[in-house]
Amino acid sequence: MTRKLFGTDGIRGRANAFPMTPEIAMKAGMAAGRIFTRGDYRHRVVIGKDTRLSGYMIEPALVAGFTAVGMDVFQFGPLPTPAVAMLVRSLRADLGVMISASHNEYQDNGIKFFGPDGYKLSDEREAEIERLMTNGLEEGLAAPAKLGRAKRVDDSQARYIEYAKSTFPKRLRLDGMRVVIDCANGAAYKVAPEVLWELGAEVIKIGVEPNGFNINQDCGSTAPAAMQAKVREMRADFGVALDGDADRAIMADETGRIIDGDQILALMARSWNKSGRLKGGGVVGTVMSNAGLDRYLQSMNLKLVRAPVGDRYVLEDMRKGGLNVGGEQSGHIILSDFTTTGDGLIAALQVLAVLAEEGKPASQAAHLFEPLPQVMENVRFRNGSPLEDARVKSQIDAGAARLSGKGRVLVRKSGTEPVIRIMAEGEDEREIRSIVREIAAAIREVAA
Repeated sequence: MTRKLFGTDGIRGRANAFPMTPEIAMKAGMAAGRIFTRGDYRHRVVIGKDTRLSGYMIEPALVAGFTAVGMDVFQFGPLPTPAVAMLVRSLRADLGVMISASHNEYQDNGIKFFGPDGYKLSDEREAEIERLMTNGLEEGLAAPAKLGRAKRVDDSQARYIEYAKSTFPKRLRLDGMRVVIDCANGAAYKVAPEVLWELGAEVIKIGVEPNGFNINQDCGSTAPAAMQAKVREMRADFGVALDGDADRAIMADETGRIIDGDQILALMARSWNKSGRLKGGGVVGTVMSNAGLDRYLQSMNLKLVRAPVGDRYVLEDMRKGGLNVGGEQSGHIILSDFTTTGDGLIAALQVLAVLAEEGKPASQAAHLFEPLPQVMENVRFRNGSPLEDARVKSQIDAGAARLSGKGRVLVRKSGTEPVIRIMAEGEDEREIRSIVREIAAAIREVAA
């Protein structure tokens, strides 16, 4: 069955409009609960959320769905996505749910599911949930005496704080290091600054005043300028900008220069390869990863495995190849020694551990290769499939032909929003800008 509700990262859309309505959320809870109810014991589901206003609407709808099929619900309140993945395992739950639209603005929301192993559900499992949502929910309703119960868990943040700290080498401290942390007014606004402070850092925090509407607004990993400016203003040693659900991070050195996901992968590969911790002979990136990263890894006789865009696909290739470092240019970094999904805070802690170990400023330690020029542009569309149009295909083919042997063109539909993402990479920045501009114009003409 083809998935219609699920994209590359769960169900996502405009809050209170299809598919992000209370009805869909309740049905998703009922269907997922049916699938993960597999015995006579009391089944558990854990639910976290970010700080969007619409979370107050989606959460009770999910709770209604899960309790209707007999599952007990543990509600965490605002908590990072990776914390939910961790707590599924810690609490021996049967299912985990995160209510978040990640880096999107507050108007959107989403539902992400995690299995009892802490991993995001497979495409097949998501298709099974969709099938049940449209057929057969009534058969799985619990008897009145077996309805589920719901309760708030007050210590969930403390559990994650201690877990995150445990990933930092015990022989090291962040004493004397000044760190800016931008929590995007999102899910990590309490836990992330606390972790850094307890590890010894002087913490300068921004994006920690959520009001239901300001998540990711001019802050966080998709708008890191605020973090960069604060690093320079406060003469900080390092900066971290998380996104709304804290599963990704963009970082900055002491000059405010950005350290993106590709540079973080390079740093982790070099450090962990040197210490013998790197598994699988390389790292997993995506089709968006810069060619400069590939060249740098080759210089150390390491490989870059390119997965489709989406941290779930990065993780799939990591598990297939036995690799323990993977991620995306956007800052989704998966370190499978510690986590089952992207974790922006834990990724930042591992980078900070390298800086503390080597005693070098980030400007020296975290810019390991010169990236090839990459130009990207997003084009919104309303209906249809612009990439199927012959004019658009012709323009993409023409751009690829111009870069044959000296670069590449990648055009894809976003899995999380109605956007066509265009990327060109090559030695000549002027040429790739021209190619991107021409492809974008063709898409706009078709999508108008």
